[in-house]
Amino acid sequence: MKFGRQIATLSVAAVLLAGCSTQSSINNATITPDLPSNWQQAQLGEDVNVHWLSQTSNPQLAALVYKALSNNRSLKQQAYGLAIQEQQVDISKADLWPEIDFSLNSSRQASGDPASYSNNNSLAIDVSYEIDIWGKLSDAKKQDHLTYLASKANYVNAKNQLISDVLNSYFELVSAQQLHALFKQRVNLSKENLDIISSGYKQGLNEALDVYLARNDLNAELSSLANQQARVQQASAAIEQLVGDYPAGTLVAANDIPILLDNLDIGVPSTLIKKRPSLQASWYELLAQDAALAFAHKQRFPSIRLSGSYGTQANELDDLLSGSSIAWSLLGGISAPLFNAGQLKAVEEQQALRLKQNEQAYLDSMFQAFAEIEQGITQEKSIKTQYNSTLAAKENAMIAQTLAFEQYQNGLVSYTTVLDAQERAFNAQSNVISLKKQLITNRINLYVALGGDFTDGLIKNELTNENQ
Repeated sequence: MKFGRQIATLSVAAVLLAGCSTQSSINNATITPDLPSNWQQAQLGEDVNVHWLSQTSNPQLAALVYKALSNNRSLKQQAYGLAIQEQQVDISKADLWPEIDFSLNSSRQASGDPASYSNNNSLAIDVSYEIDIWGKLSDAKKQDHLTYLASKANYVNAKNQLISDVLNSYFELVSAQQLHALFKQRVNLSKENLDIISSGYKQGLNEALDVYLARNDLNAELSSLANQQARVQQASAAIEQLVGDYPAGTLVAANDIPILLDNLDIGVPSTLIKKRPSLQASWYELLAQDAALAFAHKQRFPSIRLSGSYGTQANELDDLLSGSSIAWSLLGGISAPLFNAGQLKAVEEQQALRLKQNEQAYLDSMFQAFAEIEQGITQEKSIKTQYNSTLAAKENAMIAQTLAFEQYQNGLVSYTTVLDAQERAFNAQSNVISLKKQLITNRINLYVALGGDFTDGLIKNELTNENQ
């Protein structure tokens, strides 16, 4: 009872030292941004529609994604960081519980006479506990827990970004392979042209200039083919790097680039905050900083710590548990900062400024996300228009290429006209391939910006099809 009265006295003293006007908690971070009700450039849907992902799904791509999620070294590093933060949560939880230590000590001390010595053995159990009267330790635990949630959201974001990188790299490889095949066609066409022109020159039907132009065209195409072969290897190596393989550049993509001309239902702006992992992480970081401010504020309050000890001492180890020399003690103490040259106040102000900084960072990331999505929507519309126009231009250019060579053989046009027609046809074909790749790359990046989950519409469907 006497000890209980001492603790009560310490508690009252702590309240008096804290002051009647001192708050034991601070206001949480409150942000009420003026969110747009809809997107400027898109049709609205209830949620982000994932049906388009089925058009990109194939067994090779699904296998690469799974391999990347299992083997990617950067993602593994982030997973270890998440595990470390999870352990930090357990550490902060432990601070709310009493600390119990066990000690067993044995010593021998000699006096002036070497033959004379004394033994000292002790056994003790020590208990210490800080009363979380202001909720300071709870704020520290809250901060670590929110930091863990932020790390978890960042990990999810990293997974989504890795999947999108694999998808983009895969279709980059497909595009490079298709362009390589197109360059091969150009080389073969140049060889055929050179053979026909050389034969005509020997018969006196063509001029020497046409032969030199044809040879120059062939050499240029051979150079472009070699350069494109290097790009194919680079694109293949980039995927191998993402999936954790040594980037040898030997992977070959087995599928074409899907044509995505349908619209993507993207929901409303307010759903973005709930779905996008990077914004969730930014919000958790803001709340964690709010808890850090509360902790810094309460560091200026008095602390109450209880401690107890139960143990025994004896000259011989066998006598430690005899019970004759058992002793115990219970202590209660209070400590309060009186003078530290304004250090605690400065720390609190520092944390308050960091909270304001995090608020602005969260708002900035949110509206940057909105702008990123609007840009992606606009870009998709532009690429679709370009694709349709270029597709029509390709058909016209292919016909013009054939007609130009026929007219050249009939002596109606010069060989430079043939080269110009072939160049236009090649550019149109390569532009179609490039625009198809740009369209799917923009769609993938837009889906990531919207916080979409690839596993629902891409990987799970593919696994279901494989198991059937």
